[in-house]
Amino acid sequence: MTYVIAEPCIDVVDRACVEECPVDCIYEGDRALYIQPDECVDCGACEPVCPVEAIYYEDDLPAQWSVFTDDNARFFAEPLPGAVTALDSPGGAAKLGRVGVDTPLVARHPAP
Repeated sequence: MTYVIAEPCIDVVDRACVEECPVDCIYEGDRALYIQPDECVDCGACEPVCPVEAIYYEDDLPAQWSVFTDDNARFFAEPLPGAVTALDSPGGAAKLGRVGVDTPLVARHPAP
């Protein structure tokens, strides 16, 4: 199990969760943030600091956002647009920096 960042984060990208994460497992795309499921230690530190309540424990994710469980994992498991390989487990968001692209689900989400 892991924490998941859902739809309310799209186009907000508040980094309070990134700053709070003790294991540096929250990565920045272009329009949203993503939690690397293999790096997340399920501590929950990110959830209460999210100003838009976009972070949920996987089992508590509201049904309307259930697609974001697989989508967060897809950000790391499949090559992102313009990439040759997948990110896999890069070993820390700070080391990698802002990725600047999103999964197709987030990229095609209507802009505000």
